[in-house]
Amino acid sequence: MQIGNSRHYLEYCLSWAEERLRDYQSPAEVAEAIEDINAYPGLDKLKDPQSIRFLSETDGQTGIGRRSVLEGRVLWEHPAAGEGTRLGLGPKYFITPEVLAQRQEDQARWRKLLPISLGRRHLFQLVYEIKTLAEEAGFDPKKVLSRQTFLVIGAEDFISRLSADVNTALRAHVPQENVWFMGQAAFPGLDREPGGGPWRFDQNSPKRLHNHGHMAMQKAMDEQIFRKDWDGRPSHLHRGEFFSRLGEFENLISSNIEDLDYLHGALDLSALGLAARLAHSDFGLLMEITKNNQERPVKGGMCVHDPALGRDVVIESLRLRGIQPRDIKYINKNINHFPRPKNAMTRLKENGLFMNAAVFDDKVYFLPVQGDINFLVKTAYFIRSDARQLNSLKTAADIPAALEAMEIQDGQPGFQELAAKSGLF
Repeated sequence: MQIGNSRHYLEYCLSWAEERLRDYQSPAEVAEAIEDINAYPGLDKLKDPQSIRFLSETDGQTGIGRRSVLEGRVLWEHPAAGEGTRLGLGPKYFITPEVLAQRQEDQARWRKLLPISLGRRHLFQLVYEIKTLAEEAGFDPKKVLSRQTFLVIGAEDFISRLSADVNTALRAHVPQENVWFMGQAAFPGLDREPGGGPWRFDQNSPKRLHNHGHMAMQKAMDEQIFRKDWDGRPSHLHRGEFFSRLGEFENLISSNIEDLDYLHGALDLSALGLAARLAHSDFGLLMEITKNNQERPVKGGMCVHDPALGRDVVIESLRLRGIQPRDIKYINKNINHFPRPKNAMTRLKENGLFMNAAVFDDKVYFLPVQGDINFLVKTAYFIRSDARQLNSLKTAADIPAALEAMEIQDGQPGFQELAAKSGLF
């Protein structure tokens, strides 16, 4: 079924529950069998990936990537994450260095960090680097920045606060009509009527986000994307208008604000160049793969070769029954490129994604993942010749790395001055 609006999505959830959960009489039974319900088929037959491309800074891609940025051919998507429950510090976008430093013994070391939130740092690093790139290329930075388009996504319950903050951070550099937002909807849990009745939404249960897979699907629904003028008045883009604008971009790059390397390296010209080249073929997704940190392995999308499909795939950890983080050799980084993004959005609207199930508070919720788009469109995978390990702010153990990344960011030439002039602090 096509998922063209929120009602279609609710129907999609219910039809998925009726098909995949029909043999389970309650959320408790689903919880007991959750790994089997979500398991990817043929896990015992998967092999190491066979078609990963190696990318280096000297393979000629950077010039193509530079042109793509300077001409405004990239849509910069920034998922601002949800409630930040694992950190327990509220939405990650609004977390400041001071809040992070309070969790450390050496608090004094971090007092010199600029009082700029993680989200503002993420957005402004891109502004800083595009400005620098324009200057180095002999272009007017103001004109180059005026060609850029941002899409910032946050949970529906704080999107009003988020959009106001983003507009404040970007106002001096990016035109209002090029700053887009989406508030990701949350949903109540599913329960089953007694006696084998149908699965239904329990409107009295807590609402939860349906993960970043739903975020991707919601973008393809009607009237989900909106802009705000500088006075805070919103105006929505109809799906036709949004899809038309998508057709203007060579690439949509989705960069989660928890990626710490982004704070001092937002512009990846080699990968942007590769994505721009793929935009002129039939590829719809480019995924960066990195080696898992075996000293501190993390769960995430595992890149493997699936003999049944005859190609490499990325399988989200929710589907890796019995496979531990230490068993994941190659893992998807938190940055994905969508060459000619209109194509992927169209496939999402037409097909939807696999709906991983989870049980919270004795209710069933779905957790689809954005990376599963690699099963809908032709996908390329790349790893760097100097493969980087994941460096993200996910748990309290990552706070020292986050503070160090902010320290490096603040030390960039001219960064503090530009941030102050832009009203970031």
